Amino acid sequence: MTTLVTGIAELTTLDPTHPDAEDAMGTIRGAAIVVGDDEQVLWVGRTINSDNGPAADRRVFLDGQAVVPAFVDSHTHLVFAGDRSAEFAARMSGTAYDGGGIASTVAATRAASDDDLRHLLRTRLDEMRAQGTGVVEIKSGYGLDVDNETRLLRLAGEVSDEVTFLGAHVIPPEFRHRRSEYVDLVTGPMLDGARGYATWVDVFCEPHSPHAFDADESRAILEAGRDAGLGIRVHGNQLGPGPGVRLAVELGAASVDHCTHLTAADIETLAGSTTVATLLPGVEFSTRSNYPDARALIDAGVTVALASDCNPGTCYSSSMPFVIALAVREMRLTPDEALRAATAGGAQSLRRSDIGRIVAGSRGGITVLDAPSHLHLSYRAGVPIARRLVLTP
Repeated sequence: MTTLVTGIAELTTLDPTHPDAEDAMGTIRGAAIVVGDDEQVLWVGRTINSDNGPAADRRVFLDGQAVVPAFVDSHTHLVFAGDRSAEFAARMSGTAYDGGGIASTVAATRAASDDDLRHLLRTRLDEMRAQGTGVVEIKSGYGLDVDNETRLLRLAGEVSDEVTFLGAHVIPPEFRHRRSEYVDLVTGPMLDGARGYATWVDVFCEPHSPHAFDADESRAILEAGRDAGLGIRVHGNQLGPGPGVRLAVELGAASVDHCTHLTAADIETLAGSTTVATLLPGVEFSTRSNYPDARALIDAGVTVALASDCNPGTCYSSSMPFVIALAVREMRLTPDEALRAATAGGAQSLRRSDIGRIVAGSRGGITVLDAPSHLHLSYRAGVPIARRLVLTP
């Protein structure tokens, strides 16, 4: 079944090489798309009206709406149970975040059944898709023992191909005074259990938190994951300056995420690498922290991605349009830069070339805006104008 989607006022392809592209964003006005099975894009171009376009089995007319690539949310923690709204309220009253609240989510998640977790996961994923998100990366990290980490990875793998082993989220309470034993568990039996489910390994490298991992512990975990065939991702430089960025670049990580506290040397290191800086402004919004210096990163030539970091403690938002609006308002990105970071940037952080753009062969999905231009993503902040186009057989 092929579908011709026409009546597109403004199509942002992020393919400036397309013959109909008008600018660096690959904008085509008066555009159409042919979509085939599995959301694969078969053709992209300009058309005059709904009767002028390639042959297809059926047609969908959008009547002057804008279309962008489906958002790529490359950093989420969707498999969890429990509620931490009281922690959020405490932070709004001045309590600082240090990662300690993760233990309460671990306890609730361990106590939940597979069916309960599956229902919660799919509900959150549906919420994301309804707001225009296509591909979603999902981390474990709320099990923190062999059986539960394997369980969370298995459940995440039911709904996503981008699954990250985050056994090194924090040191669980039962290992608080046996840190080296927990690192051995993560790099041994827990990593063995992750095989077959995870694509990536991640670590919360944060010497400013007593609950997270220092540089040596992080290196051991990442190198073990790499040796097991997993790609590398890093939580780094969230709570203060630290070794996360340097370690990520040294080990060839696809992405270092948060990047809230960067030195000039960190930015220079990223600029000379293939590691993407994934920024999570919803976290700064939800913790009343300073925002990353996204302007400095982009001006230095660093590839930047935006993601939601949807999680129960520091950003319980599934909205990529909200993230885009924050990036424009609070981090001084232009609307073009923010959209690119939320699509093509996220794809690059996952080392994917088949998502994040609308080109022949791409499979990441398309998002329709109830607006004439992608500028409305930040212009109409908080208004649900984005929806992922779902074409049923």
